[in-house]
Amino acid sequence: MTATAFCLHALGSSSEEFATLRTRLAGTLDLVGIDLPGFGRSSAATGTTVEEMVEQVERVIGQSGATDWVLIGHSMGGKVASVAASRTIDGSNGLFGLRAVVLLAASPLSQEPMDEERRATMLGWASDGPIGPSDAETFVSANVDAPLPPEPHAMAVHDVQRADPRAWTDWLVRGSREDWSTTFPPNPVPALILAGAADGDLGEDAQRTLNLPHWTAGELDVVPDAAHLLPWEQPDAVAERIRDFWERRIAGGPVVPPATVRVIASPRVSARTRGILAVRALPDDSAATPASLSVDQLDTLRAVARIVVPQPGATTIDLALRVDAQLSAGLGDGWRPDGLPADVDAYRAGLDALAPEAARGDEHLAAVLDAVTAGEHTPAVGPFDAEQLRAWAEDAAVDLVKQWAAHPATMAEIDYDGFANGGDGVRKQGFQLLAAGQREAWEPTGAAR
Repeated sequence: MTATAFCLHALGSSSEEFATLRTRLAGTLDLVGIDLPGFGRSSAATGTTVEEMVEQVERVIGQSGATDWVLIGHSMGGKVASVAASRTIDGSNGLFGLRAVVLLAASPLSQEPMDEERRATMLGWASDGPIGPSDAETFVSANVDAPLPPEPHAMAVHDVQRADPRAWTDWLVRGSREDWSTTFPPNPVPALILAGAADGDLGEDAQRTLNLPHWTAGELDVVPDAAHLLPWEQPDAVAERIRDFWERRIAGGPVVPPATVRVIASPRVSARTRGILAVRALPDDSAATPASLSVDQLDTLRAVARIVVPQPGATTIDLALRVDAQLSAGLGDGWRPDGLPADVDAYRAGLDALAPEAARGDEHLAAVLDAVTAGEHTPAVGPFDAEQLRAWAEDAAVDLVKQWAAHPATMAEIDYDGFANGGDGVRKQGFQLLAAGQREAWEPTGAAR
């Protein structure tokens, strides 16, 4: 099933700006545009602060029933998308299923850089009512690298003219100046950040210094022959970059089944637990540089993982990469077998000892691991004797299995929903049916196999 991409537009625009991308990304993502308050067909009465815009977006996503989704934010919509993504990944907004974020010439979480004279001019356009056609033309022309074709130009100008003057003014006076940069920690959701090569205030430099640092799994690209109105100016180039990002970074990871997503997003799960599960559900960047191990050691650990925790099917969890991150963060179980060095050093020694065996293929490595488990394999290289290698291999196997079992998709597969033992309310709902074979009415239907 195709993931849903909720699209948040720029100042003076509407969901119509994503129409050209929608057809180009069909089959990869299903784009759903959202008109932010005061723009397009949306009333400003629901509120025009960043938080009020975020809450509207969250309501739309929640009511949509989407369980596998992406946020795409352009300019003003980029700031809104960044806040919504942060509230999703910490579990606080009750949503689950976010896989990625795409930011197009995005306003940052911090105050948006803007020339004050230009701000004053734009405020003057809406000082006594809706923006007129001449000023709308000026706005569109100032934000493109080259004139748009007639049809998109007319639509872009029309969007500016139908903007509610209150929403237009509120963004320039307050929303663009709101600083959310210290509200949330850096976000681990994979993010594609695009900048127009000819953009001014929100071009490559601004994206690199103000937006990219917030996304620990982010990547930045520049679109040539474009300024600020990326979806209108270069829809083919933008769609191509989004599709490549999706296929390269996101599509290969396991997807949490819809029934399990709905339970995790329900009041039966606490915000803290939901946030932990949201991070665990994020796709792995298998091209990432390992944090603790060498590239060769990581490849050997991946070979070990294929034997210890075989994962049939095209979508797999990169268990070795997750163990590497665990080692880097020092998040082991707090003890180590007698006679072994610290975890990182033990892993490096154990993997170096198994590297020659892994090079001979998985079938050979499986036989060697059986001998290691029996304490009958003395490595030809490295400091470990047979008993030390056995003790380390046992510890490593536990780490790999723990990383597999911790993923929400695995929990669905093995029919585990013990995380739904009570939310954040005063009264915990918990479980009523505890006997073998009994199932609560709200529980998912069970494992597929």
